[in-house]
Amino acid sequence: MILLLNGSPKPAHSTSASLGEYLLDRLTERGVQTSTLRINSSINTPESIQEMLTAIEAADIIILAFPLYVDSLPYGCMRAFEIIAEKYHNAAKNGQRMIAICNSGFPEASQSEIALDICKRFAAEVGFEWMGGLALGGGAGLDGKPLDKAGGMVRSVIEALNSAAEEIAAGQPLSEKTISLMAKPMMPSWLYLAGGNLSWHLQARKNRVHKHLNDKPYE
Repeated sequence: MILLLNGSPKPAHSTSASLGEYLLDRLTERGVQTSTLRINSSINTPESIQEMLTAIEAADIIILAFPLYVDSLPYGCMRAFEIIAEKYHNAAKNGQRMIAICNSGFPEASQSEIALDICKRFAAEVGFEWMGGLALGGGAGLDGKPLDKAGGMVRSVIEALNSAAEEIAAGQPLSEKTISLMAKPMMPSWLYLAGGNLSWHLQARKNRVHKHLNDKPYE
């Protein structure tokens, strides 16, 4: 059993969900049983927490997909880490493994290295075998679209997740080839930044604050 923990705070249409669900679909095609939980819906009540812990205990591999938040993970993920560590500190079921997929709005995938190191440390504390982490830069360009509808820019992302599915189904850690494929920029940095700036100005104009973009109220 492979469990996907979606760590995005968005209730729907998140890039984390797009990446995680595509990977689960490829694993299902290979005969692997999968399930999904949204972390933000799993840490609110004693009942939902117990459901999450039960699902984790039943899983052979846990895949955490999340967006980068200030060089780290969203609050929901960190709270889930605390809950899981309190329950399973150095006592995870023998052979349980963990993978993380981090996407960020920065063009460079390397911005996610600290967050993935946090996940790796968590895995060691709980007793999960670390199978590796995937980092995607420019995740905002996906905007939660399914990968099969995102066009040619996600070619290397799809190739990376297809490769990851093969390795996971075979019980192997993520290879450097797979990690490098995911880290490959989806578009040139200058184009991504230009598109981001244009989107920012359009949103500002839509909300009638475009004349205040250069304000410095705290000076």
